[in-house]
Amino acid sequence: MANILVITFITGYILIAFEHRTMVNKAAVALITGVLCWLIYVLAVPDVHQVNEQLTEHLGDLSGILFFLLSAMTIVELIDSHDGFNIITERITQTNKRSLIWIIGMIAFFLSAILDNLTTTIVLISLLRKIVRDSKERLYFVGIIVIAANAGGAFSPIGDVTTTMLWIGGQITAFKIILKLILPSMICIAVPLLIITPRLKGHIAQRTLQEDSREENVPRKHQKLVLIAGISVLISVPVFKTLTGLPPYMGILMGLGIMWVITEILHGAKKEDRRRLTVVHALRQIDTSTILFFLGILIAISALQSTGVLLTLANAMTTAIGNQSIILMSIGLLSS
Repeated sequence: MANILVITFITGYILIAFEHRTMVNKAAVALITGVLCWLIYVLAVPDVHQVNEQLTEHLGDLSGILFFLLSAMTIVELIDSHDGFNIITERITQTNKRSLIWIIGMIAFFLSAILDNLTTTIVLISLLRKIVRDSKERLYFVGIIVIAANAGGAFSPIGDVTTTMLWIGGQITAFKIILKLILPSMICIAVPLLIITPRLKGHIAQRTLQEDSREENVPRKHQKLVLIAGISVLISVPVFKTLTGLPPYMGILMGLGIMWVITEILHGAKKEDRRRLTVVHALRQIDTSTILFFLGILIAISALQSTGVLLTLANAMTTAIGNQSIILMSIGLLSS
């Protein structure tokens, strides 16, 4: 059974990695892989009731992660629909390429710690399309954004899905992960910046950030209110967990409710033109396939955990390698 499980999991991961070749959405493959892993498990053991209990227990843990992601993505979508990120991006007026890449890198680094690395990358790459015309030069900036967003997300409990899962699962604390990882994370972004900076010379041509603005303009005060409220809600989640002891998804759900009330008050008197500014519309706009992708992957991993495959792998690596640092680096490389 263990061998079939591992083969199924690895096959699923390969198909996910080659999504651009197979043209099959990774969420579909992840869901099939996850269910197949549990199907193999339940067919191999006589006690079906025990398997169902294990699955229910794992889904209870996974639901917290999924609710957290759903709520966080909705809040970020609300900020974006109100053009809140424009308040940040339109303040970038630097035209010197070397200075600009450091500014964008630092914004990506710290913004990803508050939002998440994927959202930060999308927002800032959208900005780059407006201010860097040369496509080849833009690649340097895109590379820095991706690195900075991942580095910034690594030291924050809400900046990356991996750290969020560990935090919700109780394996790490918000204070400890920030304290231990902020310096390594800063080194991870500083080194690429130091390497790329000498390759950039001169200034970029100025362009207005309003060229691709929406037809409907959101009042400035609404932009500021939703941006401040949204970021405040995201930042307050670790504080909520520390003060109440409740899991993080309870804090983010409460925050989503607060954002819902705020946007209803702001746009309650409007009708047709308020649709894109509501939570209902934001829920339709978020990347639901990403949430389903994580669901599929996590239930597949939970099957490997329940069958003891992960424990066997951990013991084998400990025996064969021994050095904890090398083991961690190996896991990191496999993860990438």
